Amino acid sequence: MIDSTRYPRLSRIEHPSGLRAFDESELPAIADELRAFLIESVGKSGGHFAAGLGVIELTVALHYLFDTPVDQLIWDVGHQTYPHKILTGRRDAIHTVKQKDGVAPFPKREESEYDTFGVGHSSTSISAALGMSIALAQKGDPRKVVAIIGDGAMTAGMVYEALNHAGGMESQPDMIVILNDNRMSISENVGGLTQMLGRLTGNRTLNALREGGKRLLGDKNNPTARFVRRWEEHWKGMFVPSTLFEQMGFHYTGPIDGHDMSALVGMLKTLKTLKGPQLLHIITTKGKGYELAEGDQIAYHAVGPFDPAKGVVAKAGSAKKALTYTEVFGDWLCDMVATDSRLMGITPAMREGSGMVRFSKEYPERYFDVAIAEQHAVTLAAGMATHGAKPVVAIYSTFLQRAYDQLVHDVATQNLDVLFAIDRAGVVGPDGATHAGNLDLSFLRCVPGMVVMAPADENECRQMLSAGFHFNGPAAVRYPRGTGPGVAIKPDLDTLPIGKGEVRSHGSRVALLAFGATVSAAEAVGKELGLTVVNMRFIKPLDRELLLELAQSHEGFATVEDNVVAGGAGSAVAELLSAEGRVLPILHLGLPDAFQHHASREELLAEAHLDPAGIRTAVLRRWPGLDRPSSSALSAAG
Repeated sequence: MIDSTRYPRLSRIEHPSGLRAFDESELPAIADELRAFLIESVGKSGGHFAAGLGVIELTVALHYLFDTPVDQLIWDVGHQTYPHKILTGRRDAIHTVKQKDGVAPFPKREESEYDTFGVGHSSTSISAALGMSIALAQKGDPRKVVAIIGDGAMTAGMVYEALNHAGGMESQPDMIVILNDNRMSISENVGGLTQMLGRLTGNRTLNALREGGKRLLGDKNNPTARFVRRWEEHWKGMFVPSTLFEQMGFHYTGPIDGHDMSALVGMLKTLKTLKGPQLLHIITTKGKGYELAEGDQIAYHAVGPFDPAKGVVAKAGSAKKALTYTEVFGDWLCDMVATDSRLMGITPAMREGSGMVRFSKEYPERYFDVAIAEQHAVTLAAGMATHGAKPVVAIYSTFLQRAYDQLVHDVATQNLDVLFAIDRAGVVGPDGATHAGNLDLSFLRCVPGMVVMAPADENECRQMLSAGFHFNGPAAVRYPRGTGPGVAIKPDLDTLPIGKGEVRSHGSRVALLAFGATVSAAEAVGKELGLTVVNMRFIKPLDRELLLELAQSHEGFATVEDNVVAGGAGSAVAELLSAEGRVLPILHLGLPDAFQHHASREELLAEAHLDPAGIRTAVLRRWPGLDRPSSSALSAAG
């Protein structure tokens, strides 16, 4: 429970209606308490941190001025919403964020009526807000719709599709877009838009004159009003270096200080009364109010539990930490580019997450951060490949979904030489369904000409990356978040033969065909039950020769994968056997046909029965008696 002596105002706010009971003069003090409470809470639980600190004043102002949840707030990206969650009934549970059965780290419609739209990735809020505005207008519903977009989300192309649509509609929608400009995403923002926004300077006089002129001129379609609008844009160009948003049909206001509560409340009061699409540009500081986060916004984007008095400190210990798959990729990238000048590294705003920090510093001329623009990243790679480059697209599995058309249309149909290094594949964990990589094997293996690989360990990951790099055509290596089984990594750049699996242990009756991160669990079960265990390595092409050989010597297969069963690696095995006319019982083990909620990776694997205990139970249910000695073994013993 919250300490009412330390948080005398916040402790009285169970929901926004409680916030609106305070006098406006107390809002700065409430913001101070909310910021302190967020620092304390995330210090205990870990979670997304710096972005929430940057929107404290904005969150308070919005819930104070708008009648939420009747009025609709759409947050984008979702990791900005911890303060929103604290003010909307989840204050005393916020310390459970990201934990199994705890508060979700992103807006989640089924969790709260205040979470009007699920936003786990980014750049969807304006489209959603426009859709809400249109639907409400059709019903004659006067409630307000506000999209809050920031922390890098403005760099994605979908934003401009939505702006173009909203601003160009004949019947203009009444909606407000708040651009929270902190010049950051997870890393520093990149691109021309960021530079343009950085040059913008607010001019209150201009905005005041403009609104006064509108009232005097009346009908915006009369000749005088049209002339004045053209003159206004010319004049405004002397004050503001760009009129991008105005040209797209939005009334642009700002920029204003997003931490100045008085200015923020005053401007929002005005915008509430205006008709048509409005865009308010606010300037904020990511990590505001916590000096260490302000000084290192990247490190404090998301944190584990920490002592706010000391900040995030590295854990002591001399033992060498096991490399994550992400680090294996980062080291391989630097090693490979040193031997092959064709390599180009591309990331859609995930330099740190994809392990490309060292590469970006050592080979800046070969490093391309395209901002939150996954579609562009893939087609950029395709263009590079047409002129002899070998692009490597480092991308999370869940983000690759956003560029699937480009993967198919621009890369695969032209058989272009692009390698996809797919991080966070399979079960990811605490970030929930929006960040899970549960579908990639299904949507990749159906693409003609695509090679799809999944390593069982760290060294195999390095070998597969080399194999994919040297393969002439589109290839993908998908690997999980975190560390592997701890296999030593060889420094060379050896490859693996395309389409060849590896028998890890020879047994009898049933063969466990394991793909990628599930191999270790399958080995544990195979050892206990005396089964054959195969590290399949390749989802496409499958090792046809090996599978047909095993089908002759075993009475059944159990396929194991950290991908949904529907259309996954196990389905590929079944299709191959069917095409060959081989009838064999097959047990398919994989992720459920449902979106898993947030929990640890280990908890989610156990929930899906992909841990050793779950695999063992499923296999014994299908083939009873595998855990008992055979009659021949008993005779020999007797």
